[in-house]
Amino acid sequence: MSDIDLAPLKPLLEPYMSLGRSGLLPALHTAQKVYGWLPQEAAAEIAKSLRVPLADVHGVIEFYSLFYNEPTGKRVIRVCTDQACALKGADGLLNRLRKQHGVKAGQTTPDGTLTIEASPCLGLCEQAPVVWTVGDGSSESNRPSSAVYGLIRLLTANCGNGTTSLAKYGEYAALQKALGMKREDVINEIKASGLVGRGGAAFPAGVKWEGAAKAEGQPKYVVCNADESEPGTFKDRILLLDDPHRTIEGMRIAAYAVGATKGYIYLRGEYPYILPVLENALSEARSAGYLNEDFDIEIRLGAGAYICGEETALFESIEGKRGFPRVKPPFPTTHGLFGKPTVINNVETLCNVPLIIKEGAATYRQIGTEKSTGPKLFCVSGDVARPGLYEVAFGMSLRDLLGMAGGVASGKDLKAVLFGGAAGAFATPDQLDVKLTFEDLRAAGLPLGSGVVMVFDETRDMRDVLARLGKFFAHESCGKCYPCQMGTQRQKEILDRIAAGKIIEGDLERLQDVGWTMTDASLCGLGQTAASAVLSAMKLWPGLFKGEEKRIESRKKREGRPAAKAPKVSKVKVKKAAANKTPAKKVKAVKKITKPKSVKSKSKPKKNVTRKPAKKR
Repeated sequence: MSDIDLAPLKPLLEPYMSLGRSGLLPALHTAQKVYGWLPQEAAAEIAKSLRVPLADVHGVIEFYSLFYNEPTGKRVIRVCTDQACALKGADGLLNRLRKQHGVKAGQTTPDGTLTIEASPCLGLCEQAPVVWTVGDGSSESNRPSSAVYGLIRLLTANCGNGTTSLAKYGEYAALQKALGMKREDVINEIKASGLVGRGGAAFPAGVKWEGAAKAEGQPKYVVCNADESEPGTFKDRILLLDDPHRTIEGMRIAAYAVGATKGYIYLRGEYPYILPVLENALSEARSAGYLNEDFDIEIRLGAGAYICGEETALFESIEGKRGFPRVKPPFPTTHGLFGKPTVINNVETLCNVPLIIKEGAATYRQIGTEKSTGPKLFCVSGDVARPGLYEVAFGMSLRDLLGMAGGVASGKDLKAVLFGGAAGAFATPDQLDVKLTFEDLRAAGLPLGSGVVMVFDETRDMRDVLARLGKFFAHESCGKCYPCQMGTQRQKEILDRIAAGKIIEGDLERLQDVGWTMTDASLCGLGQTAASAVLSAMKLWPGLFKGEEKRIESRKKREGRPAAKAPKVSKVKVKKAAANKTPAKKVKAVKKITKPKSVKSKSKPKKNVTRKPAKKR
């Protein structure tokens, strides 16, 4: 006879019954809060309540890393071991925790009180190394601090000092102005501003809005993609946590422009502490009349899947399915969420919208360059003296940005900078003067991506860096298309071998072949960029993949000679004040800106229980 008591769960499922399948993720989150995991009996009750096949419910549970179908400890400690945290000693921290509690990674203590896991990026890269504890009441209540800097403070005007209430944010002035304009005029203003997506794809926002506005079909949707899972990215976390009303106002303006009646914010599963902040902000917006029967917003909390940052995989997740990307065309502007016309933008993109409407496209274009307009947020992490979120105008040089961040930490020399995150590419010290614009970075063979700037000093072993990137993509591939499913696994195997110094003849060629096959043949952006950083490294440091650099360094060490040093990052050109947290400028100052250089299961494990390996999607 089952010892799972369903009495606490049944009333909690009632709000989701009318949603049907689209209520599956919130229902699963609710059940996991009750039991600490998702037992078979709970899954069956959810399937019955939502009228979803039980096999599909189990498929969703298996797909998402943050859902557990086996008992875990009352507390779960997750230690990020992705690149930014690895640079700050995350492996040692994880090992100390294992030894302290007498368990291995993925194991639960004999008394069932604690599970310790290694975790992919937790979106707190500027605070590395990071530990996330779940089950002690802290995951939703303990909010991380926000380190915000910059020569301008337009998007981040309200960031760095706790959450901004509606009373402090003020009335939705840009929305009021938009409501006095024709819908097509609002879209034309966004188009005229030159705003492009800030999540990585850089698609013109106004063109996307126009497509959805002209598309036939009702209802129409506006979706905020807040599933920033790219290692090294944390800007959306700060924007939502510190200034949620800016994003909500941007969504409301988009909804008016395209004729949408419903909105969703898809929040990354690793950001549960943002959930109450957003819920409170939405409540404030409803009380003030900004959200009403004409347009309202619902929050969907993800459950740990990098692939859900891809727009169509995100739609699938909201609809209560596994986050598999769809084949395109058709595109979201005509066939998006629930098959209806949809505008989907990320948090930073939406935060630009109120600024554009309030000040006008012409004023907005005074910031940045002709082809890269407006302010830009850069997530600076790794081996820098002052990691954090930096807001600057497009056109600043990489040298000046790193100078603002205090240069390379501990006076060491620069080895490389990873642009765009795990799906990005490496820059070297001879590229320090590249301008941070779409056009200049493109010419230099570097992606702007989501604004990741991860710094590596002269002492870092790039083999280890690449091996971690390979592990990340092998873990996060959803498995829908064969080139990515197999390619990421083969890439990981070769990179692991190289990192261990066990290079086999032909590894360089095999890695190139796998990389270009994924790039050319994968279904979505994950597989198409999974080899980007590796292919970049192969051009810059071919000796890494042939064992040459390791032999050279070993010989120099034996002979007592230091390794060759890269030039230091210059700080001379950056004024001292620029390195400090600058006070938030009022938006009206835009015109003067110049372009700058629970209930638990009774079943507890009787011994150290090893959870199954990280889920392969």
